[in-house]
Amino acid sequence: MKHSLKNIVRVFVISTEQIYLRREISLLLLVLLISCSNKTFNTEEELWTYLRDESNGFVQQKAVNGYNFSLVYKPTDLLVKQELSDDTSAEDVKKLREKYGQYLYFNLSMSKDNKELLSAAPKTRNEFGAMINQLAFGIGDKVHLFTQEKDTIALADFVYPRMYGMSRSTDILLVYPREEHKLIGGDLSFTIKDLGLYTGEVKLKIPIKNINSEPKLKF
Repeated sequence: MKHSLKNIVRVFVISTEQIYLRREISLLLLVLLISCSNKTFNTEEELWTYLRDESNGFVQQKAVNGYNFSLVYKPTDLLVKQELSDDTSAEDVKKLREKYGQYLYFNLSMSKDNKELLSAAPKTRNEFGAMINQLAFGIGDKVHLFTQEKDTIALADFVYPRMYGMSRSTDILLVYPREEHKLIGGDLSFTIKDLGLYTGEVKLKIPIKNINSEPKLKF
């Protein structure tokens, strides 16, 4: 009876160890798979060319009522690159990747006839002022990000630079927290409420798998 009990305990311990070992191997394989699938580029120009190719899955574009909408995912390394200097060390790059890697970044571009919204849409001074107010202060109420399970990822910050008619589009950088437990699978769905352009709600999507294996820059 004692020998049987010892054997049962021994089998249980071995089985438990095997489960943990398999789990660790699976996690290691997942990390290796993601790291192997990360594309690396030598320059920002090469990376942007890759991101703007719709077949690579990092950008989606849509035309509604004469207005063009484009959403492109901006990888962490493009933010890191902005802070690098000639004497930046590998440790500096690591720290910057950790700093910016806490968030997701998207560039939202909107235009009509190759003009930014303020140059193309408002017909009166009141409409012009209302649109400036929406873009500069109210964009958080107009854009929303959802997972496939309909979980909301709240907007953390946004940057809207006034271009005073010098740009061919209205460009806004949108920043969201990188909530790993929500980045499991499917798509991130992005919605833009009507900005008074009679477009209705515009929906755009970016595959989560692409975000989890985002391309990098070679530093």
